[in-house]
Amino acid sequence: MLKKFLESYKLLIIIPVIITILSLCLIAFNGVEEGIELKGGSIAILKMNETTSSSALESHLKTALKINEVDVVSNTGKDVTVQMESEINPDAFNSAINGKAEVISFNAIGPLLSEEAMNQIYWAMLFAFLFMSITVFITFREFIPSITIILSALTDIIIAIGGMSLFNIPLSIASVGALLMLIGYSVDANILLTTRILKRKEGTIVERAKESMKTGLTMTTTAIAAMTILYISTIFLIPEASTLSNIAAVLIIGLSADIMSTWLMNRGILRWYVEG
Repeated sequence: MLKKFLESYKLLIIIPVIITILSLCLIAFNGVEEGIELKGGSIAILKMNETTSSSALESHLKTALKINEVDVVSNTGKDVTVQMESEINPDAFNSAINGKAEVISFNAIGPLLSEEAMNQIYWAMLFAFLFMSITVFITFREFIPSITIILSALTDIIIAIGGMSLFNIPLSIASVGALLMLIGYSVDANILLTTRILKRKEGTIVERAKESMKTGLTMTTTAIAAMTILYISTIFLIPEASTLSNIAAVLIIGLSADIMSTWLMNRGILRWYVEG
């Protein structure tokens, strides 16, 4: 029964659709955590004079600054990154540290700047999809093949954001950059598939699809392997580089989703369309 299911390309289309729906539910009910630059607040990188536990430092700063939200996001013993969900005055923060550490960098982001950053993200995503859609329609000039490429890219983005919600990866300028990169990866793989199936005439539809799948999966799995190495390296060797680990995690989730959306959903829809 399993073999029969895997050979039925129409049934395989359901898999990415279900995962996309689950991701939408996860986003709707669990939400996505926003980074400091999007929700406002302060972030400081410290070099401690002596090893301090995260809980002790958080407790000290909450008391000294009289705030409730302090989060030590990275602590290697000496190098510490602290986030605070309030716009803190730099002088007040230095007084709170009181010689316990050297402040390497300090950045406070107010609500106006965070709102402007969110607006820029909305525009960036909108223009990315708009220009991608125009390019696809000009290239193929057929509605169904063009819309499947756009649908596949949208599916990848939704599943990636759902993964961010599930694994508490914050939405930040960096992770949005990863989402925009994901659109490029998705369109690349789908244009490869669509070109091979629609424009080439040698072989059957199934043979052309298998040929494009070999090339596309090689590209995608290579990218996933590279991002996995980057993620492991930043987690264990450079834990303070949380931005890089977040970018790698978003791309791993999104590229894994792209395998399903391209080679299960898009391939199935294109075969259905051509045979019809």
